[in-house]
Amino acid sequence: MGRLNWPIALAAGAAMLTSSLTGSAQAADSTDPIKFVLNDWTGELLSSRIMGEALKRQGYKIDYVQADAMAEFQGLETGDLDVVMEVWATTQKQVFDNALKTGSVENLGETGMKAREEWWFPEYMKEKCPGLPDWKALKQPDCVKAFSTPDTAPKGRYLGGPVTWGGFDDERVQALGLDFEVVHAGTDAALFAELESAYKRKAPILLWIYAPHWAPSVYKGEWVEFPPYTPECYAEKKYDCGKPHGPIWKAAWSGVKTKWPKAHDAIQKFSITTDEMNALIYKVDRDKQSVEDVTTKWLDENEARWKAWFQ
Repeated sequence: MGRLNWPIALAAGAAMLTSSLTGSAQAADSTDPIKFVLNDWTGELLSSRIMGEALKRQGYKIDYVQADAMAEFQGLETGDLDVVMEVWATTQKQVFDNALKTGSVENLGETGMKAREEWWFPEYMKEKCPGLPDWKALKQPDCVKAFSTPDTAPKGRYLGGPVTWGGFDDERVQALGLDFEVVHAGTDAALFAELESAYKRKAPILLWIYAPHWAPSVYKGEWVEFPPYTPECYAEKKYDCGKPHGPIWKAAWSGVKTKWPKAHDAIQKFSITTDEMNALIYKVDRDKQSVEDVTTKWLDENEARWKAWFQ
C-alpha cells in the first residue's frame, strides 16, 4: 500500500463527517406537532386535512387549529401557528404581503388552484336587470328595485361572505355609488344555503361567490364585471374596482423550514387542480360526506401521488 497522505485523509474524513451530520440534521424533523390552520370554508379544510393527514401517515404529529382568515398571519409571524394551506390572492394578498415583509412568514408556493371571488347573480336576473354583467347596470333604479328585499328596500341587497373574509364590499358600494346594502352571511354554509333557496324559487339574489367551488358549475349565472383591479386601487384604499384574481398560495411560519425540513419540502410540493378541488368540495357540501372521509378516500386513491411529495 502507498504511504497515507494525512492532510488529504483528514480533509476527506472531515468532509464525510460534515456530510453525515448534515444528513442527520436534515432527517431530524422535530417531534413537536405541526400546527395546521383550519379556516371556515370547505376547500381550505380539505387542503389542510389532505396535507396534514399525509404528514401523519409519514409519522408526523399534527394539530389542527381554527383561525380567522385575516388574523391568522399574526399567528404565523409569532410561530403560534405553523402552516396555512390556502392564501387567496383575491382577498388576502395585501395582508399576506405585509406578513412576508416581516421575514417571519414564508410563501411556500402555489397550490395549483386559481382563485376568483366576486359578486355573482343567477342567469334569470338578467331579465329583471338588463345590462348585467356590467356593474353600471346596478346603478339603474329598476335594477336596484329588482335586487331589493323587504329588509333593505328601497336599497338593493348584496349578500356578502362572513365579515372575517374581508373583501372590501362595503367600501366598494360606497366608492362606486351603488344604492345597495351589504348584508354579511354568518357562515359559508349559510351563504350557499340562501343561494340554493333563492335559486329554486327564482327569487332575486346577488351574492359573493368564490371559486374553487361547486356553485358556479351547478347554478347558471355570472360574476359582475367591475372596473378591473389594479394594485393602486387597493393601495390607495379607493376600492372602486373589482377584486383581484390570481393563485392560491401556501404559507408557513419561517421556522418550519429548520424545525421540520422534510415536512417543509413536502408542503412545498403539494399541488391540486381547481377542477379536482371543486369535485371534492361537492362531495362535502352537496353529497354531505364528511371532510375526514373525503380526505381519507383521496389519500387512499392517490397514494403514489402524495408520497412523491416526500421524495
